[in-house]
Amino acid sequence: MNDTPHVKLHGFNNLTKSLSFNMYDICYTKTPKEREAYISYIDDVYNAERLTNILKHVADIIGAHVLNIAKQDYVPQGASVTMLVSEGPVVEVPQAEAPFPEAVVLSLDKSHITVHTYPEYHPSDGISTFRADIDVVTCGEISPLKALDYLIQSFEADIMIIDYRVRGFTRDIHGYKLFIDHDITSIQNYIPEDIREKYDMIDVNIYQENIFHTKCKLRQFDLDNYLFGHTKDALSKQEVEETTAKLKREMDEIFYGKNMPSGF
Repeated sequence: MNDTPHVKLHGFNNLTKSLSFNMYDICYTKTPKEREAYISYIDDVYNAERLTNILKHVADIIGAHVLNIAKQDYVPQGASVTMLVSEGPVVEVPQAEAPFPEAVVLSLDKSHITVHTYPEYHPSDGISTFRADIDVVTCGEISPLKALDYLIQSFEADIMIIDYRVRGFTRDIHGYKLFIDHDITSIQNYIPEDIREKYDMIDVNIYQENIFHTKCKLRQFDLDNYLFGHTKDALSKQEVEETTAKLKREMDEIFYGKNMPSGF
């Protein structure tokens, strides 16, 4: 994060910083059996336990303290993890002094980290897609942008859609409102150069509202990386062309957020 002169605040930092990271993995599953195997593979690799470990590491990276974790693997597919975190250390009130039956955490700046997975497939076209939605919301000085590099490397996505927003305001000791406490011109500023080189990127930013939006699509395309259960050597020339067209169309539709006209 860019260095910003430290400003003396009146009270604590009220700013809420929200990072929403959506990743998509695209795959071609030629048969129903391959499709089921792909969904099973995704559910195994990105089960609730592994997702919990990823979010714990995110909390470590941004310097947050974990207060509570809820996780769930779903039937027939998908998983969710919700983690409540705070900027300050966890302080538990003794049971005799607690106003509620359970211990209370003394922290004004609650934050949370969540992940939800959505494996799905086209009903007839052989395309299978895995989507993971991650939200890192912090209140105070800690920044979710510090974890962006780690999240990208954890999911190795074909398509990434990233949103970052700073909400609310805090005050300095003179009562002057601060609507952001750090310098930022683009989410890309927080993505390492070696990763940026792998993706085509589009920014849509509303600077006056402290809203930043970046879309990323993998530049290089190797059909073998998108086939599940077989390689392109098992396909005819026509199948290679048709499958490549289907996969690229799927990626373009997700990247641009709209259905492409027939024959695109």
